[in-house]
Amino acid sequence: MPDVPHAADLTVPDSALAKEATTLVRDATDDLIFHHSRRVYLFGSLLGRARGLECDQELLYIGAMFHDLGLNEEFRTSGRRFEVDGAEEAAAFLRAHQVPEDAVRRVWTAIALHTTPGVPEFMEPEVALVTAGVEYDVLGIDYDRISPDDRAAIVALHPRPDFKRRILAAFTEGIAPKPETTFGNVKADVLAHFVPGFQRGDFVTVIRESAWPE
Repeated sequence: MPDVPHAADLTVPDSALAKEATTLVRDATDDLIFHHSRRVYLFGSLLGRARGLECDQELLYIGAMFHDLGLNEEFRTSGRRFEVDGAEEAAAFLRAHQVPEDAVRRVWTAIALHTTPGVPEFMEPEVALVTAGVEYDVLGIDYDRISPDDRAAIVALHPRPDFKRRILAAFTEGIAPKPETTFGNVKADVLAHFVPGFQRGDFVTVIRESAWPE
């Protein structure tokens, strides 16, 4: 897999661990998720430079590559948030390669929190930058922080045809079988738009109808 053109001045980690992660995710996902995950790494790296953050690029790469793995069909009956399913897969992968537990924790956290706005940016750089890359590619947050040339170079390498519609469809397919996992998080918006009859969980109602007598 070629590096990003020199206009972006970035390369993808070429360690044995990173290469194995690339192969695993390439084999386990379709083009949509694979190219999105690579863009998350590349955009996250560039935003990290803009913010003056230094991180372990290999761990950032693993976090980015595994972050949407929990949308896969095999996890749709897990009963867990898809973010946690992806985080657990990444942790198992890293532990199988004897990666230190602090590194495992950072990757797990980066993936588990990547749809929780307002928190990851205050955590370790690997955690912050997985979310930053996701928010850039999916939501366009901080869109102008990356130059048009760098943005075009990355998208040329990892295209995003019809991405908005296709990623929303992937979210819907991945989480519709376990709608309860969207309580209190942004994925409830996805089901509200695309799953007829979906009823959001309501925090106030949960409090009022709890078993406490008062």
